[in-house]
Amino acid sequence: MENNFFIPITLPVKTMVHSFWQTERATNFKTETIIPQGVVEIIFNFTDNEKIEAQLGSKNYKLAKCFINGFNTLPVNLHLPQKQNFFGVRFHPVAIKNIFGIPPGEFANLTVDLTLIDASINSLWYQLYEQKTFVQRVARLSAWLQKFYVQQTERDELLNQFLSTTNYRVPSVAQLSKTLCYSGRHLIRKLYSLTGMNTEELLLYKKFLLSVHLIHYSDMSLTQIAYSSQFADQSHFIKTFKQFAQITPGEYRNFKTQLEGHLLKMSVKYNFKN
Repeated sequence: MENNFFIPITLPVKTMVHSFWQTERATNFKTETIIPQGVVEIIFNFTDNEKIEAQLGSKNYKLAKCFINGFNTLPVNLHLPQKQNFFGVRFHPVAIKNIFGIPPGEFANLTVDLTLIDASINSLWYQLYEQKTFVQRVARLSAWLQKFYVQQTERDELLNQFLSTTNYRVPSVAQLSKTLCYSGRHLIRKLYSLTGMNTEELLLYKKFLLSVHLIHYSDMSLTQIAYSSQFADQSHFIKTFKQFAQITPGEYRNFKTQLEGHLLKMSVKYNFKN
């Protein structure tokens, strides 16, 4: 297995992109579950001659060679071929509308073939496929993205920071409104356009994401994690975690893999029939 990860630090790409990643692997695992991760990403599928089957909620997909996935509030289940080759980019949400003319909230809980939105993605896919290394792919995609650069306001930067970070204390609605200088009504509209969630749903979602991060990287007890993630009690924590992940916090801790939010299984559990 080979995993690559890079966070851009130079303008203008760092204002649009949270991170680039690549996974090339061969595995005997049959299914992979990816619990909600609080990201908007574009994924280039370079797996040779494979249409990878996926399930998101009640929807079944055959993943396109390039697809966009918005904020998920349910797990994605993948039926894995023996070999996989993916290259992806996680975006700061505000940048998506500048690039594709569509707010990222429209892609929530969906995997959408990006070539149907922008025909130039076909050419970009081939250009990236021909690159030999992860570094070359990052450079090529970065060059393509620069033509969509729009200077961001301070408010946009704060929104991106709030939405793209999962390991810090979640503010209240009042605190968030004050920080962003938005009225309550304007805040609801803005966050929904970016995430597909209303304000209260999003703040609960952020608490869930914080708890996933703590379970994955700390030795804290689940009770400690519940309170550190700002849940009122253990019962509320477990209920919320299961709402988004479809498993309990204890099950995630027992079966987590090296990659945060990813679970691998030997058996085929999910029905991928269209």
